[in-house]
Amino acid sequence: MMLEKLGLRAPSDRAGRGRFGERKAAAFLRKKGYRVLVRNWRAGHDELDLVCQEGEVLVFVEVRTRDESALVGGFHSVTEEKKTRLRRACRAYLKQLRKHPAHTRFDIVELRLGQRGDFALYHHPNVSLFNQT
Repeated sequence: MMLEKLGLRAPSDRAGRGRFGERKAAAFLRKKGYRVLVRNWRAGHDELDLVCQEGEVLVFVEVRTRDESALVGGFHSVTEEKKTRLRRACRAYLKQLRKHPAHTRFDIVELRLGQRGDFALYHHPNVSLFNQT
């Protein structure tokens, strides 16, 4: 977990908050040694927020930005329908690569926005995504 002051309030519109969350998540992962390869990669209607490299592992990252007062946190807001779309996007991304990575995994980065201009960041590595039908 990481707690940080924003300096400015996060945007109040949903799309703006999402972009804000993706920027903060990318910066956080870079500090942890990840290399951000792609942001907002699309295959049709499906999207991958971040595609990163951590050592030999290709990491697909879903970023969830929520108000701290939200009834459901970011981690639990990834529904089965969303996981289906993410699996489809991950497969499409891998299909277009010339060389397939030896290892892949799926992470969730969750930002909980506070009312005082701060946020908490939670990194959930290696979330189950591919072992479901």
